[in-house]
Amino acid sequence: MPEGPNLVMLKENLLPFKGRRVTAASGYAKNVDPARLVGNTLKDIKTWGKHLLLIFEDFTLRIHQGLFGSYKINQPVKKKAALHLAFGDEQVNFSIVKVQVICEPLDKVYDWSADIMSKKWDEAKAIKKLQAKPKTMICDALLYQDVFAGSGNIIKTEALFRARIHPESYCGNIPTEKLKELSKEVIAFSREFLKYGKTHHLGQRLQAYDREECPRNHIPFHEKDTGKTKRRTFYCDACQLLYK
Repeated sequence: MPEGPNLVMLKENLLPFKGRRVTAASGYAKNVDPARLVGNTLKDIKTWGKHLLLIFEDFTLRIHQGLFGSYKINQPVKKKAALHLAFGDEQVNFSIVKVQVICEPLDKVYDWSADIMSKKWDEAKAIKKLQAKPKTMICDALLYQDVFAGSGNIIKTEALFRARIHPESYCGNIPTEKLKELSKEVIAFSREFLKYGKTHHLGQRLQAYDREECPRNHIPFHEKDTGKTKRRTFYCDACQLLYK
């Protein structure tokens, strides 16, 4: 599933369409009438967490890629797209995505301070939310989009390894200063994810995710589906402390 940095890259790839009028639209996505889009100008493009937001005059299209979603710019798709938007001779096609129309102001719908890729990110709020979930494993909490919007399995695994926190530690047992360190690692790695994702060199920067051996202790990583979310996690028992 794409994570926050992937969505920022997608937004940047779509920026050439900003300010242009939709000349044709189609697709099988529910909750949206393609005819409503034709003639409307794409005013802006934003992201929140794992949501792509295409902003028009009176409404916004929210696109969520889920596990298998994809997009193509100025390339044909083999099957009918969930959402096809044409801007004159150019086009974008979204496949296997969920689309929703938002009519309310986005500031009423989204808490930008929870978005790990936003300049409005608020660490203090995130810490309070974690401490309000004392019986939640930190591996689960890092995937809660109301706490870390945009965080996914890669960011979760890398941030926990870099902060030296065992993924099965409960939030209530982790000291405040350690939670702050973890929060900073989430943001720092997300920026690294964005930088090296653009050049397709992210894999070279990963220290824990999909790795076999801990680079600190040179012992095998554990690979386990952790927490209630049962998402794959790589961790080291020697250097990632299990807080009890």
